[in-house]
Amino acid sequence: MNRGQRLREALTGGRGARWHPTDALVRGLAVGVGLVVFGGLFHRVELVLFGAPLLLSTLVALVAPVGGRPVVDVRGLPRTGEVGAARSVVDVDPGTGAEVVAIRLPGDGRDVGPVHLLPGGVRAVEVVLRRDAWGEGVDLRPDHLVAGPDGLVVHGPVTAAERGRVLLPPVEHLPAGLLPARARGLVGAHRAARPGDSVELRDIRAFQPGDRLRRIDWRVSLRTGNLHVREHHAEADADVVLALDTRFDVERDLGEWSVSRDATTTRPGGSLDLAVRAAASLAAGYLRQGDRVGLVDLGRPQLGARPGTGRRQLLRLRNQLVVCARSAGWAQRPVLRPEQVPHGALVVVLSPFLDAEVAELAAHAARRGNLVLAVDVLPEGLRPDRDTPWGAAALRVLELEHEVRLEAMRRHGVAVVTWDARAAAISGALRVAARPGRRR
Repeated sequence: MNRGQRLREALTGGRGARWHPTDALVRGLAVGVGLVVFGGLFHRVELVLFGAPLLLSTLVALVAPVGGRPVVDVRGLPRTGEVGAARSVVDVDPGTGAEVVAIRLPGDGRDVGPVHLLPGGVRAVEVVLRRDAWGEGVDLRPDHLVAGPDGLVVHGPVTAAERGRVLLPPVEHLPAGLLPARARGLVGAHRAARPGDSVELRDIRAFQPGDRLRRIDWRVSLRTGNLHVREHHAEADADVVLALDTRFDVERDLGEWSVSRDATTTRPGGSLDLAVRAAASLAAGYLRQGDRVGLVDLGRPQLGARPGTGRRQLLRLRNQLVVCARSAGWAQRPVLRPEQVPHGALVVVLSPFLDAEVAELAAHAARRGNLVLAVDVLPEGLRPDRDTPWGAAALRVLELEHEVRLEAMRRHGVAVVTWDARAAAISGALRVAARPGRRR
């Protein structure tokens, strides 16, 4: 763009160009020319002294070399990340003749933060991204505006593209606890009921045709006068199915249960937040042992993940937990199809257990022969609704109904724990539930 074009656009108000004049330029030209003309016509020197500098400064700004297309770009950010602070760099190319760059950068924990005024010579800006909560969101949206000399010619404002990200649910290190015996032809870390090769002694019995000579227990054989062999337990992998109840997302204050929230977020410290964190931690613990872990969304079964092993499966499960939380919402009944649960698998139901349907689902899974662990994620310390006179009574009824459902599941052989109890209670509950002869 040459000087003549910029002057014509300034005089005609050409707003269609990439670089366009501001209202200050139009006012500067109009006021400067008006003062000079009126001062000459009426022989008023003071008007000319006021108008001439204004007119000259405006003309100097117009003839200054300004051009190019300013570019503001964010250096590559990974689409998936972890909770915690992260750093990024915003590259700025303000073009020719730019004096000021106004750019919106995140700050104070907000995704779209305040506007920062930077000199035209800036080429890179380092920003700190605060990632306090897991889920989907926006990391950075660098809206910007570039101004020429004296701010009389500007480029923009430009609404930049949002830099979205998915923060995976955090994983807490904890032992996975006891697992049911499950043999699928692979050697794993858990004891199976059938005999096999391992280091854990199962029995010492009399020698039978077909037994291997290396299994002979010579001390017992010499003492009894007959050959005896040592029999060990087999080691097998386990199948684990994490059944996530996404139909409810409640917090401590009962008065907030009816308040709608953004569909893409969860309530911090609420039941769904606790359930997702618990599912991610349990999945990491079981996968660390080499087991197969799958995910089922009880509200929307199509969003589940098939059982798998390894680090890739953990990454897949954590991503799928974010998808389930994003689509969370009320469903009439929880669904756990038989084909989603391998025979003999451990079923971990994560729910606040606010209705009878999910309790019946857990009891039905136990009747099919699966070992079922019910993890209660209802936040502790519930507070009544203070806006209603019967808030305390409603809270008491809710707590009693909740305890009745938990006790009913225990009577059907379901191991019930709260997530706050963590590994010790989970291991103990599974140990009791797996005892032979316990009612299922």
